[in-house]
Amino acid sequence: MLIKGRVRLDRRTKNLVKRLRKNEIAVIDHDDIDEVAANALIDIRPQIIINTQPSITGKYPAKGAYKILKAGIPILDEVGEAIFNEVREGSILKIDGEAVYYGNRRIAEGRQLTLEDVSQKWKEANENIKAELDQFVENTLEYAKKEKDILLGNIEVPALKTPILGRHVLIVVRGSSYKEDLRTISSYIQEEEPVLIGVDGGADALLEFGLKPDIIVGDMDSVSDEALHSGAEIVVHAYANGDAPGLQRVKDMGLSALICPMPGTSEDVAMILAWEYGASLLVAVGTHSNMIDFLEKGRKGMGSTFLVRMKVGSILVDARGVSQLYKQSLPTKYLLQLFVAALIPIITVLIISPATQPFFRIIALQLKLMFNM
Repeated sequence: MLIKGRVRLDRRTKNLVKRLRKNEIAVIDHDDIDEVAANALIDIRPQIIINTQPSITGKYPAKGAYKILKAGIPILDEVGEAIFNEVREGSILKIDGEAVYYGNRRIAEGRQLTLEDVSQKWKEANENIKAELDQFVENTLEYAKKEKDILLGNIEVPALKTPILGRHVLIVVRGSSYKEDLRTISSYIQEEEPVLIGVDGGADALLEFGLKPDIIVGDMDSVSDEALHSGAEIVVHAYANGDAPGLQRVKDMGLSALICPMPGTSEDVAMILAWEYGASLLVAVGTHSNMIDFLEKGRKGMGSTFLVRMKVGSILVDARGVSQLYKQSLPTKYLLQLFVAALIPIITVLIISPATQPFFRIIALQLKLMFNM
């Protein structure tokens, strides 16, 4: 393997993909690459991904590395974090085999990840999953006890201007399969016109589909300037003590924002806001709802999400993965049958209609002349 190209590097993959371009070299610091990060990298198609960490550890069945390799993008794993000190953004790197060169100097060496490696790690993960699940459940219950005020309703929600009472609310998170799921429910969005809430990068997901978010909720670390300037109400998710690091970014842009201090995730905040303001239905796309989701985000439990979903469950429709239900296309024989069935009444009407009878007589005459009948 011999690869040469311009390098982009960042310890946070979601920040890197904002600068990375096609055929460049991506350097990341990301163990157990998650599906969302993998999809973002695949969309850009770098020449190679260099990871300072193991792209799959075997702790749980992370899917990111598999998706990247299946897309034909090689991964050079475990090159060590020193590369971040050795290489400047935008400079030229060369990868020869499993060695990384900066100029003529060999600066790092890794291990080229293969699909066989991923398969072996998945086997390890399946053996480890019971222990991981046990610890995850313990952590979830512990967090749930600390955060039970969410269920008891002791949360001060900010004063929103967007009318929500009695309306459907669509909450969009940039999670697994969000693009396919949004595409699948596009007719629902057009017909129902729900309140659109983008959770951080979910606001950009809405803009990608030509939809303007009504409300943006999050800590403001992964939403674009364009989305923040879209005219949506901005709700900054603050820590339970009121500290809101993301507020400064909004202020620096000359925009106003509301603050919602609450434990848990920004998705939880979005759901609580919709519930408290009287939404008749919550439709969630791309949200995180299981152990793998939370482990991929580096969270050891899901106490707040567990509580929030208990609270709003009566009106919650989780549309994540709904696109999987509509993947099959009609078999060719059925399409032909439909085509023939549609032609029969058309031909019958044409034959018996007085207006078309002269036309058919001319055709019959032409055929007689052609075959000397």
